[in-house]
Amino acid sequence: MIARTGLALLPLLAILPLGGCIAAKSHSNVGTEGAPTKADTRMLEAGAASLQSHAPVAALNAYLDGFHFYNGRPQAQMEAHHYCAVLSEELIQCVIYDGNVKDAKLMGVEYIISEQLFKTLPDAEKALWHSHVHEVKSGQLVAPGIPEVAEHALMRKLVRTYGKTWHTWHTDQQKSLPLGVPQLMMGFTADGQVDRRMVDERDRRLGIDSTQKRQKRADIERPPVLPGADAWQKGKVFQIEDPTGAHVHH
Repeated sequence: MIARTGLALLPLLAILPLGGCIAAKSHSNVGTEGAPTKADTRMLEAGAASLQSHAPVAALNAYLDGFHFYNGRPQAQMEAHHYCAVLSEELIQCVIYDGNVKDAKLMGVEYIISEQLFKTLPDAEKALWHSHVHEVKSGQLVAPGIPEVAEHALMRKLVRTYGKTWHTWHTDQQKSLPLGVPQLMMGFTADGQVDRRMVDERDRRLGIDSTQKRQKRADIERPPVLPGADAWQKGKVFQIEDPTGAHVHH
């Protein structure tokens, strides 16, 4: 991803397991609306699975788990399960679910770019992106199921990246349908922002210790956050107004 500095993510991401390989299950926040699928629907699904190509989905070979909050509403937080594919050495695209099991709901997308690409963005565009420095250094961002050495090497690279995230289905608000309009999400930038109970619950479920990861990541250099990112910290908050009333921003 960060080819100009000789830091390639592709080999590392290729070894990351998907959610199905993780022993600990994270279930969806909401149930599924509608009648259960019928036999003919299941038959069509099975036929499509065996006969059709799924190349874009098959490229999602990385599983990352972290936390987001609504831009302008730092108290509205949720866990986010990322399934990612490498597009180039400096660009990754991820789909985001509210769990890592079959019935997990597709919450949104995140695009991850290198600091070199971030520098090329117009100022107005930069305000939509968040840094990953604190997420990595704090131990909040994890790659469940891979060897610790591999995860550490991956985090050493992700610490220098930036993400733009949109959520389209707000199951954290117990919405059982994708109501309203997409919302811009941000990542945490300092201690005391994230709900520690949420992190602790995630850690117990996945069998990890984010505090220990934080200690072990002390050797990862903390790069300066580039100007323009995390604009909400300077009072520059953008959010899409929702004409449906599904979201009320305070």
